[in-house]
Amino acid sequence: MHIHIIGICGTFMGGVALLARAAGHRVTGCDANVYPPMSTQLEEQGIELVSGYDVAQLSLEPDLFVVGNAISRGNPLLEAVLERNLAFVSGPQWLAESILRGRWVLGVAGTHGKTTTTALLTWILEEAGLNPSFLVGGVPQGFGVSARLTDSAFFVIEADEYDTAFCDKRSKFIHYQPRTTILNNLEFDHADIFADLAAIETQFHYLVRTLPGNGLLVANAGEESLDRVLARGCWTPIEWFNGKAGWQTSGPDADGGFEVSLAGTRLGRVERFSLPGDHNRANAVAALAAARHAGVPVALALKALGRFQGVKRRLEVRGEVRGVTVIDDFAHHPTAIRVTIEGLRQRIGSARILAVLEPRSNTMKLGTMKQQLPGSLVDADATYCLGSNLGWDVAEALAPLGAKARCFDDLAALVAAVCADARAGDQILVMSNGAFGGVHEKLLTALAA
Repeated sequence: MHIHIIGICGTFMGGVALLARAAGHRVTGCDANVYPPMSTQLEEQGIELVSGYDVAQLSLEPDLFVVGNAISRGNPLLEAVLERNLAFVSGPQWLAESILRGRWVLGVAGTHGKTTTTALLTWILEEAGLNPSFLVGGVPQGFGVSARLTDSAFFVIEADEYDTAFCDKRSKFIHYQPRTTILNNLEFDHADIFADLAAIETQFHYLVRTLPGNGLLVANAGEESLDRVLARGCWTPIEWFNGKAGWQTSGPDADGGFEVSLAGTRLGRVERFSLPGDHNRANAVAALAAARHAGVPVALALKALGRFQGVKRRLEVRGEVRGVTVIDDFAHHPTAIRVTIEGLRQRIGSARILAVLEPRSNTMKLGTMKQQLPGSLVDADATYCLGSNLGWDVAEALAPLGAKARCFDDLAALVAAVCADARAGDQILVMSNGAFGGVHEKLLTALAA
């Protein structure tokens, strides 16, 4: 079958393309912005890419158009597909019907930590010899790709709550019907599609309604929002983490290692763990519980966690120049920003953290979280924020930080300011869910000069 993907270069749809190609389909696709690294990853797999949404692409005559959720009504290619009554489907629906059906799906949902936890779970299953298929919203170190298809019965997927497509406003994860499900946490996000937290809780309730009685739900005991979701009905056994009655971890030692217990009984120890922060130990123990449900012995899973190499764009060191380290992270929600800084602080101690921030998610652009932003940055020694193309005043929002925060409309000016302030031993922590104008390389080049 020839599949043409409209909006192919997003992380999720790019993963769908890789899976479709691995399943034996001819895959082509288009996007408004065809550029590395996703374009390179796709082209290396023999996937032909077209820049833009010109109606001339109909001449490719695919058997099916798969439509990404970034594509809206008014898109010329989508409008042509609808006018000609051509076959189309959303990415999540195609994935569920063509790839996931009949497999043991392990889904990881929640506002924060989905990518890291999905990667952790995939790594544990891989180390256990289960050779899982996966689709992750990032690139796990040790795999080199965001998605792969194997002949394994197990498929690990990052279960996103964002909407499915222009024609289906349910959350993506409604389509996946996982047998093993992790609910990491639940906060308000995606203000462009959800009116409030209650609306997101309803989508999570719909997910819970699809889970089988012979499955397992691994849930964060510290989240009142998840309590409300599960109080609306749950037909699946639950194992809790972050609570005295469930899975728990100790604090870290000098190597990041920690003890793991279940209902007060010690199960073993992770001797070394590369990811800093309480939130990452919670991610790890949630993955451990899910892996045990899939048949992985706890002792083996603990050893696997000790060999986990991390995920690109999650506290990823991009380089060091003259004693100054530049780190990249995907954090963009105030809670994610706060715990990322806290995790880095646990790793580096008293060294200075220079936080470089780009508020570019749809929620941040709307200004919905602007009042929470200063509190999320308080543990950084200095903050440099790119405030262009926003409908609200970043400098005003960050005013509670005083002289510790500086705002810029020009990227070059921001880079110059950071490099002027940086000194040996500093950690420059770049946080954005986008490319941020290549700021990482700009910083490293300027530091070297």
